[in-house]
Amino acid sequence: MSFQTVNVMLGKSFLLNCQIFFVTLLLALPLGLIVSFGSISRWKPLSGVSRLYVYLMRSTPLMLQLAIVYYLPGFLNPGHMLPRMTAACLAFVLNYAAYFSEIFRGGIQGVPRGQQEAGQVLGMTKGQIFYHVTLLQVIKRIVPPMGNEIITLIKDTSLANFIMVKEVIAMAKEFGNKAMIWPLFYAGVFFLVFNGLVTFLLSRTEKKLDYFR
Repeated sequence: MSFQTVNVMLGKSFLLNCQIFFVTLLLALPLGLIVSFGSISRWKPLSGVSRLYVYLMRSTPLMLQLAIVYYLPGFLNPGHMLPRMTAACLAFVLNYAAYFSEIFRGGIQGVPRGQQEAGQVLGMTKGQIFYHVTLLQVIKRIVPPMGNEIITLIKDTSLANFIMVKEVIAMAKEFGNKAMIWPLFYAGVFFLVFNGLVTFLLSRTEKKLDYFR
């Protein structure tokens, strides 16, 4: 099998990794923000449920969560299993929303309370204080840890092969079964390039927020 053919097949499989990555970011970021508000809520039932969710998601392996999301619907209702990609995306969203929520929570609680009190003295509403005083400072604080999680997410997308999603590592392993070992190592190039691009974008974002120092 030619290099070009292998390259095309690996590229198509890596598109599945990219799909999981972007769907996870698109859905897990807002969900994580909502969960973070729940965690810091003064209403005990809401904060308790939010913190329990975060604890469960962070304390169990992502592969186990993938298996539960994929196999549980079919176990409860035989013949109605989720499509593999849908299950993979759902598991990733639920998992990473928990991690993102903790980053958001730390960023929100890290803003000095005195600034919020100053906004109240100026007659600003809670919404105005959040959007004009707190939000941009939160963004500045969360960019480095959020960047680490995003880079981890890129690599974790390969775990989708646990429920037989034919992403790039799974495809490379198929070539390995045909005595072609180099595609498995070559698959790492896709992650290196994608991680390099994301790292560059995160670095540029962090520099643009330097005025908060």
